[in-house]
Amino acid sequence: MRKITTFNSAGKLTALLFLITLFLTPCVIVNAGERGVLMKFGEVQNQILGEGLHLIIPVVNTVKKLSIQVQKQEISAEASSKDLQSVFADVALNWHIIPQEVNVIFQEIGDEQNVVIRIINPAVAEVIKAVIAKYTAEEIITKRGEVKSGVDEALSTRLSSYHVAVDDISLVHIHFSEPFDEAVEAKQIAEQEAKRAEFIALKATRQAEAKVNLAKGEAEAHRLLRDGLTPEILQRQAIEKWNGKLPLIVSKEAPKFLNLSELLKFDGK
Repeated sequence: MRKITTFNSAGKLTALLFLITLFLTPCVIVNAGERGVLMKFGEVQNQILGEGLHLIIPVVNTVKKLSIQVQKQEISAEASSKDLQSVFADVALNWHIIPQEVNVIFQEIGDEQNVVIRIINPAVAEVIKAVIAKYTAEEIITKRGEVKSGVDEALSTRLSSYHVAVDDISLVHIHFSEPFDEAVEAKQIAEQEAKRAEFIALKATRQAEAKVNLAKGEAEAHRLLRDGLTPEILQRQAIEKWNGKLPLIVSKEAPKFLNLSELLKFDGK
């Protein structure tokens, strides 16, 4: 009985010591959407801590947590077009740190704020300048989708070398200098007026052509009708219209009926 009691006391003491050791041992919790960079005496280690609870050795180990969630950065950039017009672009960039490379990016660049200041902002400004320079101001307006694709591709390639992935990029607003905007507006108004004048002229030409063609048609119809009315046709038409009664000619002497041959001669004249 004493042995059992002694055993139970020893077990409880061991469990208590274990719990004390556990509570006294430093630990770190890596939250959802984060990765932990493990360091040993300040030196970055290859091991990356995932989400959850991790025990570390006091004094020896420290942990820096970095977010791997998608983050949004809004940037305004200025560039020059191929025809040397000033272009102002407002860009919205969605990006995230590549999870399996958080230790490298922290070692080479630093935390998220350093990534934005030292990498993302300069990269966006440089890429915008390079892509915009390939297009004229008019092409930037008419080929906006192509410009956006060029920026997306160039920026993705550039940032991947810094362990950053591009999720999406939007050219929120592209505008030009005020004199250029006024010139574009004046050009559009002039083009609209020119198209209107061209339409009116074309409409008048078509109407005149229609009248000429109508007159020609009527003249041709009259000619065909005139050429086709031969004596034989007139005689046949007279026979077709005759009601079978001989015309009566009244003279001083006595009523006289025309015979059929005279009628045909008479109608054929």
